[in-house]
Amino acid sequence: MAALTGEPGTRPAGTLYLVDASLYVFRAWHSLPPDLHGADGWPTNAVHGFARFLLELLDRARPQHIALAFDEALDSCFRNELYPGYKANREPAPEELRRQFGQCQRLCRALGLEVLADRDYEADDLIGSACVQSRASGFRSVLVSADKDLSQLLGEHDEQWDFARGQRWGAAGVPGRHGVEAHQVADFLALTGDPVDNIPGVPGIGAKTAAALLAHFGSLDALLARVEEIPFLRLRGAARCAERLREHRGQALLCRQLATIRCDVALPSFAGRFRRGNGDPDALWEVCEAVRFGPMTRRRLHEAAGLEFAPAA
Repeated sequence: MAALTGEPGTRPAGTLYLVDASLYVFRAWHSLPPDLHGADGWPTNAVHGFARFLLELLDRARPQHIALAFDEALDSCFRNELYPGYKANREPAPEELRRQFGQCQRLCRALGLEVLADRDYEADDLIGSACVQSRASGFRSVLVSADKDLSQLLGEHDEQWDFARGQRWGAAGVPGRHGVEAHQVADFLALTGDPVDNIPGVPGIGAKTAAALLAHFGSLDALLARVEEIPFLRLRGAARCAERLREHRGQALLCRQLATIRCDVALPSFAGRFRRGNGDPDALWEVCEAVRFGPMTRRRLHEAAGLEFAPAA
């Protein structure tokens, strides 16, 4: 975990915006009515909503370095090999939505923005790897997502940005939001579980107990190594808690593996630190035609891509 703490006292050389793109595609899919259709007759509501989000983000943040991470490891992630039940509680994305993920990726590339996607690693792992690797080059990261899991990545200068709610916080703000320090988030989820991802955790240990245990012991490893001390803590049900940890030690360690974001994924184009480039006029025209964006959206997209806009006669 030392790689996640950053170098204290150093000034960032720049800011890298890392966007949890799939989150905003899903939000658009659920918030906009499915009566928007592309040239091929398929729904495009998620692409329209994602484009609005992306244009607002680019306008407000004016990023020079940015990458958008998409989930392609929906059922092929390495975590599924560790635990077949991982995310098994989720319904498969319908074809109407899966097609739009591809269109959103094409839109990002047409705008000159870096897209991160992998069949073996989730978007969180791609974001974590970009965050840590860019930190080694002196960059700070702004993680554009409301996902609590990503808070474990926050170093001294990093921020997380819940764009929809307009809330931003750094590592110092994590305890107030989640009850534990940033570097303890994966250990916390190992104990409590995470129903969103179908991570079971340790039966009978809730958020308050997990936070109290980590505040006292510091880490899951220390907690498991000193489990005999737990019954002597001034903690309700302490003896039963110790018994559960002994019984489910292996499960707790497995759950931490599932909850820990990988930060060692090899990333493409990292030498350029995901510098924002100019758009591709032909690719952007093809996306606009396929999705049937209106003239106002087309103008804004061309401006965001650094391209001249010529409205159709």
